[in-house]
Amino acid sequence: MTAPAAPTPRPVPAPAPANLAEYLAVRAERAGWSARPAFVEGHRVWTHGEIHDLAARVATVLARRGVAAGDRILLALPDGVPWVSTFLATARLGAIAVLVNPALTADEHRFMAENSKAVLCVSGPGIEEHFEADRWLGADHLSAQACTAPPATAAQPVTARAPLYIQYTSGTTGPPKGVVHCHGDPAAYWELIGQDVLDIGPQDVTFSVSKLFYAYGFGNAFVFPLFSGSSAVLTGGRPGPALTDDLVARHRVTVLYSVPSAYAALVDERGAGHTACFSSVRAAVSAGEGLPMTLGERVGELLGAPVLEQIGSTEAGHAFCANTVWDNSPGTVGRPVPRFELEVRDGTGATVPDGADGELWVRGPTVTPGYLGLPEESRARLVGGWLGTRDRVRREPDGSYRHLGRVDDLEMVGGITVSPLEVENVLRHHPSVREVAVAAVPDDRGATRLHAFVVPALPAGKGPGIDGRALSADLIALARQRLASFKAPRAVHLVPSLPRTPSGKLRRHLVRQGSW
Repeated sequence: MTAPAAPTPRPVPAPAPANLAEYLAVRAERAGWSARPAFVEGHRVWTHGEIHDLAARVATVLARRGVAAGDRILLALPDGVPWVSTFLATARLGAIAVLVNPALTADEHRFMAENSKAVLCVSGPGIEEHFEADRWLGADHLSAQACTAPPATAAQPVTARAPLYIQYTSGTTGPPKGVVHCHGDPAAYWELIGQDVLDIGPQDVTFSVSKLFYAYGFGNAFVFPLFSGSSAVLTGGRPGPALTDDLVARHRVTVLYSVPSAYAALVDERGAGHTACFSSVRAAVSAGEGLPMTLGERVGELLGAPVLEQIGSTEAGHAFCANTVWDNSPGTVGRPVPRFELEVRDGTGATVPDGADGELWVRGPTVTPGYLGLPEESRARLVGGWLGTRDRVRREPDGSYRHLGRVDDLEMVGGITVSPLEVENVLRHHPSVREVAVAAVPDDRGATRLHAFVVPALPAGKGPGIDGRALSADLIALARQRLASFKAPRAVHLVPSLPRTPSGKLRRHLVRQGSW
């Protein structure tokens, strides 16, 4: 796998910075991209021109519903053209999009709608009851009305620092926190990551397993294609190995974005010689959780392309430290993205020397100035423009950074941060549970899965009415009922006790090993 030559400047005619939706529409027209593919959904190919025209018509429908500049519109949609067009329409009106996972529970959706003060919530079918009827609009109805609506003009003036969208953190240390990003931030994601890190050009076709409502997926499958004149393949569900194979082969995907657990599944289901479908891939990107070096090597062998690990956050909008197509250091998350500064600090806030472990702090052009309505939390996590990421890292002598996990007791599963405490609190409601600990346990492929370790109220199989297999099934069902599906444990293990310190604190690092 030979690294490509150093990048050459790719000047693209573009208007002056303004309303993002108008900026991208004019950029596509002036660069001659209007007839080029922008998004592929199922068997339908949408060109850049069609996407921007549709978005302008969707904006008219939203305006007729009373949406105005500064209003907040919650999008609980799967990946697809309705997501893209509704986001661009919201931007065109000068409103603010609130991006949420459609798979969340009704309580979680209601919290985000209320916390963000959304005037309208747009979703697909099946979750209408999650939102107030007078503030809900179905995506199908929105798209149908847009077919006959005239295009709306863009709200002006809109500056680069005007709010554009809100994404919520995973809620692992309490209620999810809203993070605001601005109209100028996507241009920085494109310049600093899409261009400087990945060398995305008009001929690229990308596919992101991470979804548009996440910071990682937003850059991969929305920002980079629209800024570069390239295209992205969109699919609503979370694709397994078979679908990934099909989409990559059918659409000749050149850049694949995923998370370690999905890469592990891809490798696990492939034997020698099953690589022809990946022949178009020139680079694969991994983020969301740590990529074991052995897994990265196996993925690279399968794809016949470099695997580039990176790290970012919702607060930063996208990656702030990354390996690039020109400079890849396997086993690390690379070096700082241009215009970002990184420091490794100890518990007192002092910087530590190279080779020492510490917490990663980052400062850069797209780091949020604070959390929505949470001034105290903002002051704690954002100090003098520096964001405390809560990631443990070590800076190597060559300037690359090695990720060592989280400072706090959080678990990363499938690229999503999950609080074990939240899951444990649900499982403790079962009358047959005395104690419980939840942790992400790596399997033999290097992928992490949530496991629950339960001390039953009575010995399994011995007390009346208690059966180990039945209790395990009950607990998994309880978690799926009370939590989003990705937070439910994959397995439940009945154990006689949990590992604890003499003072009674849980030794979570031993729980993560799955045995003690």
